[in-house]
Amino acid sequence: MSVIEDFLKDHRIEEVECLVPDMAGIARGKILPANKFVKGMKRHGLRIPESIFVQTVNGAYPDDEDAVISAAVGDVYLVPDAATIRTVPWYEEPTAQVICDAFHFDDQPVAFASRHVLKQVLALYEERGWQPVVAPELEFYLVDVNDDPDYPLQPPVGRSGRRETSRQAYGVDAVNEFDPLFEEVYDFCEAQNIDIDTLTHEAGAAQMEMNFNHGNALEQADQAFLFKRTVREAGLRHKVYATFMAKPMQGEPGSSMHVHQSLLDKKTGRNLFATRTGKDTKLFENYIAGLQRHLPACMPLLAPNVNSYRRLMPHSDAPINIHWGYDNRTVGFRVPQSEPQARRVENRVAGADANPYLAIAGTLACGYIGMTNKLKPTKPVEGSGYRLAHTLPRTLYDALNRFNGNRALKQVLGETFIDAVTLVKNAELEAYQQVISSWEREHLLLNV
Repeated sequence: MSVIEDFLKDHRIEEVECLVPDMAGIARGKILPANKFVKGMKRHGLRIPESIFVQTVNGAYPDDEDAVISAAVGDVYLVPDAATIRTVPWYEEPTAQVICDAFHFDDQPVAFASRHVLKQVLALYEERGWQPVVAPELEFYLVDVNDDPDYPLQPPVGRSGRRETSRQAYGVDAVNEFDPLFEEVYDFCEAQNIDIDTLTHEAGAAQMEMNFNHGNALEQADQAFLFKRTVREAGLRHKVYATFMAKPMQGEPGSSMHVHQSLLDKKTGRNLFATRTGKDTKLFENYIAGLQRHLPACMPLLAPNVNSYRRLMPHSDAPINIHWGYDNRTVGFRVPQSEPQARRVENRVAGADANPYLAIAGTLACGYIGMTNKLKPTKPVEGSGYRLAHTLPRTLYDALNRFNGNRALKQVLGETFIDAVTLVKNAELEAYQQVISSWEREHLLLNV
């Protein structure tokens, strides 16, 4: 812990934000004076209720949460990860933030804490001498401040004084409409050591994409978690919302979180997905097959909300099935053109609304199952994948049924975690079913 204490002294930190991602990827935790934080981390004093890890996205709790929460246990304690401590650049007072892991008082990790789930999957790779390398790509929309959820969202007014109405994919000037905001995003990311790479305008009105440099899977999940918070904060400072909803606006493309992944031999650093002559290895084919076989059952981790499935529609810049292909953006799994050392597969299924820890954990879990069971993939698809059947789940109900019925995923991710996800998502579905939408009032009120 001396690393953390030294950081606090060197930066003259007055307050510390202890952050934990909940199941939805929302930052939960505590804000403490620096001296109280230091005392707390030495005495198991950084405590939070275990139940926050099964809190729903609408702030409620499942009625039967006791089915997964430890009996008679209220609190768990947090252990700050020294590698994640950073300043919070948008506060006037010197403030630090640190991502924490949660443990029971018998020192066992909380089984359904999303950061632990990813660590658990990575430990399986470690046992085999494999090192996953990932690079997320996060899409998001800028929208006008919206204080009434009954009203549709609309693009904000940029520097030109006009709203964007036409498709501006890869438009440089369209990005520069919001240049002051993105200058601040880059400054904030640099201050937090968030290793972002390329900013581009996507197909939707005021829809952007930020690419991350490839790296360690846990570190990339941490960075994506912090990046979402950073962009939302920068947006508020410029009087716009930044949203990572999978499908925020009718008639516009959805927002994804594409996850590029490759696999290295931990000892030699050699890419295990390609031979030295550039051919696909058997391990690579097994990995693809694992994604094809098991990712549809993993959808509650990649498309976790009712809104998520509005994105997965034909001809909408999103996949509808589990086919794969070389440099093919119409299928679920794209293999970009690359040198052998950079051979990778891009999972195009995950939405921007996914918890990055769980989306990466689910993807790697499917690939791991494929490699350990030596599964065989289908042939790569040439041409449009939209001409083939829609095989991904169409609703969260369907996704949860598949999730619960997959024994292989239970073995890798843990039954307690599967149960916790199911409880939380069923509670959210029950809440959603109580809402009457404007579409129902428009088309059913006087016609049926």
